[in-house]
Amino acid sequence: MEYELVARIRTDFPSKFGIPRQSGMVEGLRGRIVFEPAYRNAEALRGLEGFSHLWIIWDFSEAHRQGWSPTVRPPRLGGNQRVGVWATRSPFRPNPIGLSSVRIAAIYLNTPEGPVIEVEGADLMDGTPILDMKPYLPYTDSHPDAKGGFAQAQHSEEEMLTIEITPEMADRLPKEKMEALRQVLAADPRPRYQDNPERIYGFAFADREIHFRVKEGTLTVTSIS
Repeated sequence: MEYELVARIRTDFPSKFGIPRQSGMVEGLRGRIVFEPAYRNAEALRGLEGFSHLWIIWDFSEAHRQGWSPTVRPPRLGGNQRVGVWATRSPFRPNPIGLSSVRIAAIYLNTPEGPVIEVEGADLMDGTPILDMKPYLPYTDSHPDAKGGFAQAQHSEEEMLTIEITPEMADRLPKEKMEALRQVLAADPRPRYQDNPERIYGFAFADREIHFRVKEGTLTVTSIS
C-alpha cells in the first residue's frame, strides 16, 4: 500500500510534550492545514463550508518503529498496566496512523500557500503529515450512549488544575494564545505517571518556552521565555 502526503498541519507545538491527549480537549488551540503543492486546488474544498467539523487522518511521524507489540502501557493507567493495542490510541501500532476530530474555524481559498483550512481543537505537532480528511457527520459519527472503557473511567476522575501565572508573564503571549495555553495547562500536560511537586516541567509553545510546577492541584507557571 502506498499513500500520498496531501497536507501538513501548522500548530504551536514544535515537539510532542504539552500536546493535549485527545483532539477537542482544548478548543482554543488553532492549527492551519496547508496542502502540498500537488493538492493546492480550491475545487477539492468545494462544499466543505457546509460542515462544522472535520476528521483528520494523519501519520504518527515521530513514532515510526520496526515491529509491533500486541500490548502497550497506556499513560492513563500509570504506565504500569498492559492492555491490547487495539484498546488504545497509542501511536505505537502496526500502522502508525492517527485520527482526530477538529472544528473548522475558517476556510481560505486564496493564500500564498494555496487553500488553507484553519481548525480548532487539534492535538497534532507542528508539521504532522496529513494523509486524508473527511467531513464529520453528526447523524452517524456521534454516539452519546457510547462507552469509553478504562479511558472514560480515568477521565471522570480527573480534575482541572488551578493555574497561577503573573500578569507580567501572561503579557508575553498574545491574548488568544495565552487563553489557549491556560486551557492546555489546566488539563495537566504532565505524563500521567509523574507527580513530583518539586520538578520543573517545560515545553515549547507558540515560539516560547513554558516552565511550570504542579503541587496539590495548582499549576504555577515559573517562566515564559
